Amino acid sequence: MQKLRDAYKVWSESFGMYPLPLVKRVKLFWSSLKGWISENFPEALRTLSKGASEAQIRSAEDDLGFKLPMPTKLLYRFCNGQLPFSKNEDIRMAPLGIIGGYVFYNYNVNVHLSSLEQMVEETKEFNLHLEEQGLPIGPNLALVASSWYHPKTFLLNCSSGDLYVGTANLSAGEMMPCVPESLIKPTNSDMPQDGLLLWLEEHLRRLQNGMIKIRPLSTSRYICLYPEASPLCSSAVTNGVKVRASAVFVPEHPRRGHLGTHLYSYSIRLSVPEACMLGGVYFSSCQLHSRHWIIRCKDTVVSDMHGEGVIGEHPLLLPGQDEFVYESCTPLNGSSGSVEGSFTFVPGRLTQPEGKPFDVTVAPFPLEVPDYIF
Repeated sequence: MQKLRDAYKVWSESFGMYPLPLVKRVKLFWSSLKGWISENFPEALRTLSKGASEAQIRSAEDDLGFKLPMPTKLLYRFCNGQLPFSKNEDIRMAPLGIIGGYVFYNYNVNVHLSSLEQMVEETKEFNLHLEEQGLPIGPNLALVASSWYHPKTFLLNCSSGDLYVGTANLSAGEMMPCVPESLIKPTNSDMPQDGLLLWLEEHLRRLQNGMIKIRPLSTSRYICLYPEASPLCSSAVTNGVKVRASAVFVPEHPRRGHLGTHLYSYSIRLSVPEACMLGGVYFSSCQLHSRHWIIRCKDTVVSDMHGEGVIGEHPLLLPGQDEFVYESCTPLNGSSGSVEGSFTFVPGRLTQPEGKPFDVTVAPFPLEVPDYIF
């Protein structure tokens, strides 16, 4: 009995100032996320810091000049974000962001959850930049997550609890909400929830249900944000050739931000799961010759194009081989649309065709600004 009283006293001193249901919710989130990372992405586990103390949180709030929302405080009580980069660890840690990212051409984003120390430092730098530009400083904004490679920044409004992602014009203070504002609940509610908690919980759900997965990146691995499941990922099989396709919204890219233009990056996965079959004849291989894309903005065709190969390659597909994966991007003068099309393949090889060319369907996949932006 004494042990129970002692345990309750320790808990009360540590978390008694927070509503018990919220404590249980945040604890469950971190235990579930760490469990998933341990099983699927163990190399990232060592980047997670121990929980911060109340004294560390108060110190961060003093440095920021404002209070953090209650759910965010609790998130940091259980885990103080990811370890800040050091000169010796940059290359090894850069792909290990627990939010993840995407890669297309030479553009690489990988988002890490900031520690309190990093949050304070980067928030001060951001505010100083705005001051130098003669722009008003946002209302109690804290930088809570960012990318190591190409810049991508997430900012929490600590007054309202809303979470935003910086756009290509972040230097001018432009941001977009990346969590449905209607779900934000103030601190005085029965179960307060701010944008950061909702965002992280939704990210965990996508990891757990397989919507996003781990993919290889050069000599390492990363959490890849291109969707892997329907309805965000399309799938079609033609003559044994399987094509999966999906896209992500890229609000921070420099090509976005002019006259309502949105930029999307899409990922195409090509494979022959069993065999390439054409007219009842099986072929040991097939090779991509050309592509045809139809891009729509809402219901209007805005691009209908043909081209040789993909990203300068003509992939050769063999039965049972791993998917050939490539990424590209497209602008869209609107917030929603779709892409569909086809690839022309040759049975055998381009240099030694064994039959007539055939078209492989790329089922339509959406281009849309999602409710949750990662």
